[in-house]
Amino acid sequence: MTSINNRIRISLSDRVFRVSNIAFLIILGLVCLFPFYYVLVVSFATPVEYRQGGLMLWPHDWTLVSYRYILATPSFIRAAGVSLFLAVVGTVASLVVTSSLAYGLSRKRLKGRKLVLLLILITTLFNPGIIPGYLVVKELGMINSLTSLILPVLTSGWYVLLMKGFFDSIPASLEESARIDGCNDVSVWFRIILPLSLSSLAAFGLFYAVAYWNTFFSAVLFINDAEKWPLQIFLQNLLIDSSTALGVDSLVDMDMQNIPADTKKMAAIVLSTLPILMVYPFLQKHFAKGTMVGSVKE
Repeated sequence: MTSINNRIRISLSDRVFRVSNIAFLIILGLVCLFPFYYVLVVSFATPVEYRQGGLMLWPHDWTLVSYRYILATPSFIRAAGVSLFLAVVGTVASLVVTSSLAYGLSRKRLKGRKLVLLLILITTLFNPGIIPGYLVVKELGMINSLTSLILPVLTSGWYVLLMKGFFDSIPASLEESARIDGCNDVSVWFRIILPLSLSSLAAFGLFYAVAYWNTFFSAVLFINDAEKWPLQIFLQNLLIDSSTALGVDSLVDMDMQNIPADTKKMAAIVLSTLPILMVYPFLQKHFAKGTMVGSVKE
């Protein structure tokens, strides 16, 4: 009878812990999500309602005037175009370099394979620093060029090692069968290896895209021309001084001069975050998939 009572007590305590744990996590999640919610709400608020002050949880009147203002600003469109170029071109180039390097290192017949792996491992442990990196970019003549935002971070040693693990898990018999059919190394990589590694490519592609889209510090170091600044530099200038970042000539009409600076800032933040938020749900399903699981299903 005593053991049964102990089991009941333990079961009850487990339930209390689970309920309290779930409640705590829900509250913590709401606290973390509230700043994003507040940014979204303020971006849709009317200038009159925002100037009334106080904590705004739900605007009475919704308006797109702040978004029309930001989208009519040439500096924002130009910065968004630069970030889009970095995200698309940089991600594709990084995936090609990372996947090809990882595939080559996964082949045991490659000469000097262990030395290259050691050098890649060293890059994951030691960082040369800001000044050596700047000097390298300067000597290569890439200062004030968008290539300075792509080439120095074209690949990651950690991503190469992880993707190499994906390629190691692919049976060698598939490659041997392809070679019997007349495929060379490049054909095997394109027709066999990459289709089986779509899940890893999607995951690493999202990581690269987010990194390129959020390019900030390297742009501060290497880019001097304001017309080549990415979106994060634009947002920094907007948060410091909205009139300087947006420019007076970008106004659609004189009525838009009365828009509060904070609503314009919130609208710009939402617009700069939206592209990544739209891409992420389509690639999230690939995170939990293994490369061989996908190949077996297909």
